[in-house]
Amino acid sequence: MMVNLVPTVARVSLADSAAYKKSPAGATANVAIAISRLGGSAAFIGKVGNDEFGYMLSDILKQNGVDNSGLLFDEHARTALAFYSLKANGEPEFLFYRNPSADVLLHPEEIDVNLIKKATIFHYGSVSLIKEPCRSAHLSAMNVAKMCGSILFYAPNVTLPLWPSTEAAREGIMSIWDYADIIKVSVDEIPFLTKGGDPYDDKVIMNKLYHQDLKLLLVTEGAWGCRYYTKDFKGGVSGYEVEAVDTNGAGDSFVGGFLSIVAAHKQIYKDEKRLREAIDFANACGAATVTGKGAIPSLPTKDAVIRILFSLFN
Repeated sequence: MMVNLVPTVARVSLADSAAYKKSPAGATANVAIAISRLGGSAAFIGKVGNDEFGYMLSDILKQNGVDNSGLLFDEHARTALAFYSLKANGEPEFLFYRNPSADVLLHPEEIDVNLIKKATIFHYGSVSLIKEPCRSAHLSAMNVAKMCGSILFYAPNVTLPLWPSTEAAREGIMSIWDYADIIKVSVDEIPFLTKGGDPYDDKVIMNKLYHQDLKLLLVTEGAWGCRYYTKDFKGGVSGYEVEAVDTNGAGDSFVGGFLSIVAAHKQIYKDEKRLREAIDFANACGAATVTGKGAIPSLPTKDAVIRILFSLFN
């Protein structure tokens, strides 16, 4: 987890902003909160600084019903900070303060293995692969989850400014690709991950992204919905038209919604009808999130999702 500092005025560069508003950030934490808000059970593993921002992030997890016992406090490094802005031309601008920050300093021996052993699903991203010792901690936790029979759900986060180089990012993200049972990528990430492949070409998807042990690959397309691929079938589920206010957190909300259903149906990849229903629910979660401002405040309850689902009949 980290703290984002975002300009209080939209569409300005970081240099031109007169003031910033702090907000909690981190895809895996967003997903945990999304699951909890939908009535599921979730825990978070990570590290923050022994500072006010670290306490704030820990409290946010607890306030949203997420087990934060796996979140540790580092005495020697600060909680990660990131300045983020969407400039007038639509180009995102990042400025990270994490050299090193506490999240990078999570060691394998510090991980609460018992939390992982209780998990039906082990969800992870790719930012924790960038530096040691966090990379080793990530791999260790993943191996424990695999041995315990958890579903490994990988949702890589292609945030290039965090990596030493573009090639290092691609290699790092793909280095654990073949471990996952389910992978979710966005359509915008596919050309990068496949070195220029057409994100709408099913042959590119199956030849370059679908590994032999993978059970399900999801390709999200924002408001357009989501495509799905298994060994036996493929298809797509349309999204929902809503008035978007802020798209931040929509992908995490989708993942949270989908995993809240997978937790009760571990072999959903074998049942196309049920899979389509789960993706439809996840699409509605993402749609509900973009109607509010800020990722965590806009993550929906089940009632809010149901309103989106039934909006087609109004």
